[in-house]
This record gives sequence, C-alpha cells and structure tokens, in this order.
Amino acid sequence: MLPTLHRFRPRSLDLLKDYSRERFVGDLGAGFTVGVVALPLALAFAIASGVKPEQGLFTAIIAGFLISALGGSNVQIGGPAGAFIVIIYGILQRYGLANLLISTMLAGGLLFAMGALKLGALVRYLPVSIVIGFTNGIAILIGLSQLKDFMGLKIEQMPADFFGQIGVLSSHWRDFNPWSMAVGAGCVLIVLLWPKTYAMERHAPSLGGKAKRWMAQLPGTVIALAAATAASYWLKLPLDTIGSRFGGIPQSLPSFALPELSWASARLLFMPTLTIALLGAIESLLCARVADKLTDFKRHDPNQELMAQGLANIVTPFFGGIPATGTIARTVTNVKAGGSSPVAGMVHAVCLLIIVLVAAPLASNIPLAALAGLLLVVAWNMGEWHEFARLRHFSLPYRTILLGTFVLTVVFDLTVAVEVGLVLACIFFIYRMSTLFKVLPLELPYLANDVARQTRVYELYGSLFFGAVGKVEGLAENLDAGVRTVVLDAQRLISIDTSGLDALLQLQRSLERQGQQLVLCGLNEQPASLVQRGGLAQALGPKGIYPELSDWLLSQMQIDRLRADKAPVK
Repeated sequence: MLPTLHRFRPRSLDLLKDYSRERFVGDLGAGFTVGVVALPLALAFAIASGVKPEQGLFTAIIAGFLISALGGSNVQIGGPAGAFIVIIYGILQRYGLANLLISTMLAGGLLFAMGALKLGALVRYLPVSIVIGFTNGIAILIGLSQLKDFMGLKIEQMPADFFGQIGVLSSHWRDFNPWSMAVGAGCVLIVLLWPKTYAMERHAPSLGGKAKRWMAQLPGTVIALAAATAASYWLKLPLDTIGSRFGGIPQSLPSFALPELSWASARLLFMPTLTIALLGAIESLLCARVADKLTDFKRHDPNQELMAQGLANIVTPFFGGIPATGTIARTVTNVKAGGSSPVAGMVHAVCLLIIVLVAAPLASNIPLAALAGLLLVVAWNMGEWHEFARLRHFSLPYRTILLGTFVLTVVFDLTVAVEVGLVLACIFFIYRMSTLFKVLPLELPYLANDVARQTRVYELYGSLFFGAVGKVEGLAENLDAGVRTVVLDAQRLISIDTSGLDALLQLQRSLERQGQQLVLCGLNEQPASLVQRGGLAQALGPKGIYPELSDWLLSQMQIDRLRADKAPVK
C-alpha cells in the first residue's frame, strides 16, 4: 500500500479568505521594513558565498516571494541565509557555479519530496546538541571568512577549508588596511548600539525614550551601511567596493537561463545536494518554530513549508539564484513590525525588486568592509555561545555530541558533522536505553520449599531490544543445577524487538537442552503479539505462557495440592 501524500495547500489560500484592509496595512508596513533589512543581508550573504551580489538579491526576491506565497507559515520570511555561506563557498570551490545551481535545483526537488511524503516532523527529532554544535561551527567559519574584507587584505581567493584560511590570513595580516578596519568596526558598533524596538518598553514617556523609539524604526544595519557608503564616497577612502570588485549591480530584472543538466553531474553532486537539502530543512523548520513561539497564530505546517522551500529552490537557480531557506532575523523583524500573513513576505520581495530597479547604481559605492562588519555581527548573533559555558551542567553524551559536531563542522564540513553527530547520538541513546532495561530476581516466599528450590523468577523491566539482549542471554548460564523452571514476569516489559525475541528463543532452547523450562507471564500487547508471530509461543507450549504471574503461582499451588492428596498416609 502506497503512503498517502501530503496535500499541497499553501497557508496563504486560507488566510486570504477573510483578509481585511487593516491586516493589509499592517502587512504592507512590515513587508517594507523587512525588505529594507533584507537588502544589506542579501548583498552580504551573496558576496561572502563567493557569488555576485545581484545573485543574493535575486534569490531574496524570487525565493522570498515563493516561500511566503506557497509556504505553511503565517509570518516566515525566506531568502539567502548566513548558514549557507560556508556550504555555498565550498561547493563553488570544488564544483563551480553551474554545478552549484544544479545542486540547488536537486536539493529543491528533495525538499519537495520530503514535504510530500510527510517527513517534515522528522526534522524535529534532530538532537538539540547537534543543532547547537553545527550552528556555532558555521558561525565561526562565517566570521573567519569575513576577516579578509574586514581587514582589507589583498587576497585573491580564500581557500574553503578552515586551516587553509588560517594559513592565508596569517601570511597576509601585516598588509591590513586601517581604513577598512575602521569602517568595518564602525558598522559593528552602529549595529550593536543602535536602538532596537524589541529591546524597548512599549511606552516611553521621556523625550529620550521617544527619540530612541523613532530611531529604532530604521534598522541599524541600513544605517551602518548608509553611513559607511557615504563616508567612503565623500572622503574618497581607499576601500574595495561592490563597484570596484563586481562592477556594480545590474539595474534590471533577472534573466532566465537553463543550467546544463547531465546525469554525470548529478551523480557527483549527491553530497552537496544532500547538504543543501538537510540544512535548508533544518533552518526553515527551526525558524518556523521560533515564529510560532513569538505569535498566537496557527502553528506552521512543516510539510507544506518543505514543499514551498523545495519549489523556491527549484525555480531560483533558473535566474542565477543561490540556495534559500527560512531566515530567523528577517522573520523576527516581520513579527515585530506587525506582519500577520504571507502578504508581508510577498511585499518584502516586491520592495527588494523596486530597490533593484530604482537604486541599483547606488550599491556600487558600498564598501566590502561594511558588509564584512555586518556579517561579523550576524555570525556572533547566530552562535549560541552561552551553551559552551553551560556544558558542565549536562551529561557526558550531550557534551560529546555538541563539541564533536562543533569541531567537525569547523575542521571538515557540515555533512560530516551531522552524520557523525547522529551516529554518536544513536550510540548514546542505545546505551542509555540498554541501561534502563533490567532483569531483576523476584523472591516468592509462599511457594512450597521444593518448588522454590527448583524455580527462578525474574522480572523484566523496560524495553528488550538489540542493545539490551545480553542481559537475557546469560540467564541460562548462571542457574544452579537443581533449577527446573525459569519464570520471566513481563508485566513491566514495555516493548520487544526481533533481536529481543531471538534472545528469548535462544534462552528457551538453551534451557530445553539442560532439561529446564522457560515460562513467560504477564505479556503486554506488543510483546505478546511478537511472541505469537515469531514462534516463541509455539515453542513454549500451552504451559509456557500465562496471563499473569499469579496464574502461574495458582497452577503451582494446585499441583502441590494434588501431590499432597496423592501422597500415601503413614
């Protein structure tokens, strides 16, 4: 029987049925606010990823519109994300731009398939230690990659690996440009110190409070970028700009181009495709969960969200776009600005399009040091650094998984880190579950003395699965010579897998060879079903399984009475 596919039903179709003018006004204002915030981030993410700045803008426009229009969340904003910077840069260095676009399209197809097959909920089962580990690792790599432009170093191309970047930076650090560092540091300070609406009281009675609230309506990133651009242009500072390195941004719509697809390329791009899809799913659904906590709207539909992400990543590469996913910074901005429906996300995309068509030439004067400063702030905010200080409060498995994923992300790549992290999480989980399974001896004082000497009763507690079968397999070897019956009370046995069933079968055969009998009592529904289907019930026979331990005890008492009645009178 084929699995039932998830129904493709964008949240926007349901929300627009009762859409009011008041909601549109709120979404319109929120959309323009998010569009202004997204502008410098789209430019910075694209340049840091190794592609042209307009590719980041086109991604924010096309993917941002599609993710909002087709997604399963009220307020999520999609576009290029900081978490993709390291991944995109590594794929570009190894496979080239054409294969990056193909990987993005293939990842989009994989994301859509995950949503259609209702796999969206599985992302929630990813251990938080793995998420924190690779998020902090990516933040380190983003910050490291921006030191070149932040310091104004004349490096043609940065290597993709961590130690290679360290080596190149250490060999060029004496050539730093003080003007670049000054502009970059100024942008960092402006973004950090600029008033923020979410950090203020709702009512600010003082004049200074009202001024700060008015200032906070303008994002600090935009203020920093505008100030750095004005200073660079009017003071003629010796800085690299978007115009000097990339020739500016075209003042036109993105053109459609068909990437060259081939089976040979697709085979080589399996791991890059898997990495993009995995990171896109994790980032998108984590962002949607954050949005759910910030609002009282209906919870997001994870499967619809994955399908929307998939379609956006399939379409965007045809216009030169890079991978896109849900973004926490822009989504939170949307919520704080009053966005209440996907219309805000669509307005944000239209706003970016208008900026490209009207003000693209102004972007040529933006210093790369300013964008590097903004990305250093993004990297700092992206990392959950306080988790390192809290590690001492958690268990050894948690610390091992978090630190292991972090180190592997920095030294190798995200895919290796997540794979190893999941393996470690599974190993620790198996070990933990095996420790919860217990085989405890039971004393039954009301048995007749001769029956008690010939019987051993054990209570099974927990889940008997492949990681815990060793505790059952050794029972036959530790019995006294006079023991004739081994009783297993399974009333507290929650579940059993095929490995556990095989262990019980092996125990039954070992006891049978020694002239002993195995009895099972109190089997719950799942263990009882598997025991019947797996042949153990037939091997034990009608006197080998009892509904309760008390039923077996009653049968032994009846046997004792019969023996007593038949005993000769002296």
